[in-house]
Amino acid sequence: MRVGIVCPYDWSTPGGVQVHVRDLAVALLRLGHEVSVLAPADDDSELPDYVVSSGRPISLSYNGSRAKVNFGPIAARRVRKWLREGDFDVLHIHEPMSPSVSVLSCWSARGPMVATWHSSMERSRALSAMYPLAQTALEKVSARMAVSEAARQTLVEHMGGDAVLIPNGVDCSAFGGVEPLEGWMPDGATLFFIGRMDEPRKGLQLLLEALPAIAEQHPRVRLLVAGPGDINDFRSRLAPDIDARVEFLGLISEEDKARAFVSADIYVAPNTGGESFGIVLLEAMASGTPVLASDIEAFRQVVADGTAGALFANEDAIDLARVASRLLHDAAERADLSVEGLRRAQEFDWQSVASRVVEVYESVTVTGERVTEDLRGQVIGRLSRRDRDDGGE
Repeated sequence: MRVGIVCPYDWSTPGGVQVHVRDLAVALLRLGHEVSVLAPADDDSELPDYVVSSGRPISLSYNGSRAKVNFGPIAARRVRKWLREGDFDVLHIHEPMSPSVSVLSCWSARGPMVATWHSSMERSRALSAMYPLAQTALEKVSARMAVSEAARQTLVEHMGGDAVLIPNGVDCSAFGGVEPLEGWMPDGATLFFIGRMDEPRKGLQLLLEALPAIAEQHPRVRLLVAGPGDINDFRSRLAPDIDARVEFLGLISEEDKARAFVSADIYVAPNTGGESFGIVLLEAMASGTPVLASDIEAFRQVVADGTAGALFANEDAIDLARVASRLLHDAAERADLSVEGLRRAQEFDWQSVASRVVEVYESVTVTGERVTEDLRGQVIGRLSRRDRDDGGE
């Protein structure tokens, strides 16, 4: 089967949707399918062979975060060119409501199409205003998937209809069995955080607020922080005794991320909301690293209500410090969480998740129809046709 996958967000910027699309594409290739991914990326970016750039991304606010996307006539031309050259059996569009190449692909294509919802968000004026526009694209989608119950509820409440629940996956073989980072302290107390430092809902500030109380109980505790953000700005706001305990790793490779997990006694996910799943929790669990997460609904589901990972009260730095200190004191509890976490992660291995996705693909391709262009009645389509007539892409 030849599969076209649309990723709405900048391929080079870390994020759950990008990781999902990447790992799904790799899993499909391993199953013997042909895969092409369309995603925003700078033209000089180093991309895998299966990724095609839809153009340079721009940053905008979306769902409480900063998203790098691209949209407009130039992106539309690249979408059309990719569709013409792809000759796909099925088109898989991620986050079809986002203002990006995802909705452009819905407008520009016809034939077997499926869509996946990742985000969990509350109703807003912006979403209400987007509804009529989004509906013109979504009416063309043959099957809908959601990565979590929270994402499914977002679809039901905002757009109507329903979706098949197929969770995020994790490549368990990529985690565990690696060497710790240089400077690893086997007899210390190491916490690890990964995420955008300057995004409040990722919760780094909450973890830093809890760190002094943890240090009172564990004088040798240190915190590894990975992810994009202004390191100097964060350091300037830390008290000297706390700054000495924090090691900022910046953006790290996938290999170093796996090494960071096994270097930590606990992976901490202090996210305050806006999450529909928690793929990074599964990565930590696949590494054998005990997880401590805020008790938001999406994380509760991933850690099976505390069976496969410990929980603390959301946005409560005191409770975070209390539970983290307890875990650092109790090696036996950490060992139990490690075993249960690994077992839980294996339930989400991409080998089985990708097979379920393929079943959805097959359900919409039974007629043998292929994905083709569809520019009828679309404003961007008319602009694109005029550009093509003038010799554009």
